[in-house]
Amino acid sequence: MALEIRSSAFAAGEAIPQKYACDGDDMSPPLSWSGAPSETRSFAIIADDPDAPIGTWVHWVLYNVPAQVGSLPEGVSVGSSLPVGGLQGKNGSGRLGYQGPCPPSGTHRYFFRVYALDKPLKISPGASKEQLLKAMKGHILAQGELMGLYSKK
Repeated sequence: MALEIRSSAFAAGEAIPQKYACDGDDMSPPLSWSGAPSETRSFAIIADDPDAPIGTWVHWVLYNVPAQVGSLPEGVSVGSSLPVGGLQGKNGSGRLGYQGPCPPSGTHRYFFRVYALDKPLKISPGASKEQLLKAMKGHILAQGELMGLYSKK
C-alpha cells in the first residue's frame, strides 16, 4: 500500500525552494500525507540525499509521530521531541532535527519518505537512520515518498 506524500512548498520532481536549504533559512518544508491504513499506530519519516559524494546523506529522521497526525508544518524546531508528538533522530551531521539540502556541486535528489507503522517504536530519542530502519523492520504497513531537487544558488 502506498501513502501519498505532498508539500505545499514544492511538487514531486521539482526544485526545493532555497529557504529550505543550507544556503537559505535551513528550515524544514511543510509535509502532509494521506492514505494510511486504519491499523496505523505511528509514522516515521526519513529524508535523505542518495547523490551525496560520500554516500547517502541523512537530512532528517523522525519517528513515533502519532497515527492521527497527517502533516508537519514548515520550520519544525530542532530538538528531540516534536510539537505534534513523536521524536527526532540524528541527521548526517550527528545533530538532532532537520538539515536542509546542501549539495557541494550539481543538482541532487532529496527523498522525503513517510512510513505508516503498526506500532510506536521502542527506540530512544536521537536514533540514527540505521537504528530506525532496524526498528521498523516487519512493522511497515505502507510507505510513500516525495522527491525534490536542489542545487546551490
